[in-house]
Amino acid sequence: MKLSHLDEKGRARMVDIGEKNRARRRAKAEGKLIFGEATRKAVEKHVLPKGNPFEVARIAGIQAAKRTDEWIPLCHNIPLDFVNVEIELLEDHFLISSEVSGRWSTGVEMEALTAVTAAALTLYDMCKAVDGGLMLKEVRLVEKSKVE
Repeated sequence: MKLSHLDEKGRARMVDIGEKNRARRRAKAEGKLIFGEATRKAVEKHVLPKGNPFEVARIAGIQAAKRTDEWIPLCHNIPLDFVNVEIELLEDHFLISSEVSGRWSTGVEMEALTAVTAAALTLYDMCKAVDGGLMLKEVRLVEKSKVE
């Protein structure tokens, strides 16, 4: 079996997608940032030392999706048509979800995962002063599709 990301010498390489057809591609991802009671209360009362975390983290996720190729070495630079990040405050965690779409020769799942991860790391940064036990968990691809 030939591995797509290795050259004839076994070195990592970027996959040549030049012959692939462009198609509309979409991906959704999600993840959780687990927190303690003090964090939930601080968020609800709007007293986190760094302010309201929702918009800052949402914008961080959108920005990161657009720069995924700078985070992940072998990813292609993909023009994106749409990136959305949503954050819900639940009983013991933030639920972070993303949706990304674009028309290109390769998928956008790494961009969706990067959006969730960057948003989660931003939430972590904004809440760490209140909670030393924050934990990023269950970042996963929820769905991906291609329409030719």
